Amino acid sequence: MQTSSPLLAPVSDFDHVEVDLDLIRRLDRNGPRYTSYPTADRFVEAFNAQTYTSWLRDRNIGAISRPLSLYFHIPFCNTICYYCACNKVITKDRARSAKYVKYLIQEMAMHAQLLGNDRRVEQLHWGGGTPTFLPHDQIAELMQATREHFQLIDDGEYSIEIDPRKVDHETVALLGKQGFNRMSIGVQDFDHDVQVAVNRVQSEEETLGVMQAARDNGFKSISMDLIYGLPKQTLASFSQTLDKVIAAAPDRLSIYSYAHLPQLFKPQRRINVVELPTAQSKLDILKLAIGKLTDAGYVYIGMDHFAKPDDELAIAQRQGRLHRNFQGYSTHADCDLVAMGISAIGKIGPTYSQNFRTLDEYYDCLDRNELPIMRGIELTADDLLRRAIIQALMCHFEISIESLEVAYLVDFNRYFTAEIELLRDYEREGLLTLADGWLTVTPKGRLLIRTICMVFDKYLRHDQERQRYSKVI
Repeated sequence: MQTSSPLLAPVSDFDHVEVDLDLIRRLDRNGPRYTSYPTADRFVEAFNAQTYTSWLRDRNIGAISRPLSLYFHIPFCNTICYYCACNKVITKDRARSAKYVKYLIQEMAMHAQLLGNDRRVEQLHWGGGTPTFLPHDQIAELMQATREHFQLIDDGEYSIEIDPRKVDHETVALLGKQGFNRMSIGVQDFDHDVQVAVNRVQSEEETLGVMQAARDNGFKSISMDLIYGLPKQTLASFSQTLDKVIAAAPDRLSIYSYAHLPQLFKPQRRINVVELPTAQSKLDILKLAIGKLTDAGYVYIGMDHFAKPDDELAIAQRQGRLHRNFQGYSTHADCDLVAMGISAIGKIGPTYSQNFRTLDEYYDCLDRNELPIMRGIELTADDLLRRAIIQALMCHFEISIESLEVAYLVDFNRYFTAEIELLRDYEREGLLTLADGWLTVTPKGRLLIRTICMVFDKYLRHDQERQRYSKVI
């Protein structure tokens, strides 16, 4: 029997979302995506490799040992997509990835030594970059080492991000043989003019071919990523893309809002700003996408995620088990997340940590036999309380105030006096209700869930500088 979160109601109409464009226009602002709380920009360098190592040793004590989720960051790409904000290395030299895999295995061995080789792995994800930049022998080498150092359970969730331009049926078959059973396919847009504008020309045939190969090789779930707000996108062109996506029938969909931040991400400087759709056009595209996908039977999970009703994400949300981490929405809330590779972010107990961002710094730490931790944070009791609230709102759009008070030994009204004043403003706007012991986000408030969660972000209250974040919508 599945156990629901104590902060949640047993039943809720999760999949209903109402698009109020006027409300979004007035309340849209810059804010975090809350893949963690506190967010990564709040991590400190005082949390170093020694601090992290101490926490790893503590988690190896049987009484608090938890199953693991493993993340490997594979940064290499042989071409650059202009919209991309990921930490990547542009190269065509496979020798560079061969060296990187050796160091990844070394980092993994150091973790296994501290955690123990018998730790169960329920979830594994390769992200990038382009993970399939690795040739077949390097893919096999890294997966073999993973199985040597950890216990991958038979029915685990093992996923990989795919660029359809860089794989063939043989590669997909290899991935299936190595144990991968979930795939996230980058598409962004099927319109050729848009693809040229962002330097990612990818045919519909390539994408559909990879999806068919995945199904032929036993992949349980296929996710597709789209982006709205790209140059040369129009309501009509994106409508055609959505029709093609719906016909392809992926199990999950993510439709991200393009955030044009060229001051932070140099590749975006190659995008012609004049060709970007207006703010109003972006909202119209979003409304169109939500309408088409829900009409096609997809469940609105939250933020920018959709899933078929029988997908594990939708089931987990109905059962109160949905979780959110650095890979987005997840069904594995009870795992410690061990993240390896440059810039990777992990979660061990009440801590977050991030690796160094460059290859040179990463290699240098491992050459000194030191884990490559750049920064991190140990959560306070207040952080844990606020994280629980933000998690529940992001995943389930409601919290039980009584259950929260029992679990964290606080008086909600007294502890969150300032926050309640702001919540009342949003209540008057129709975004939420605060009554009868429940904080519940309304259907018209769900697209602005990040805005609502920002009310509970203590760090934002002390730092009103939000230019580092993208717009909520």
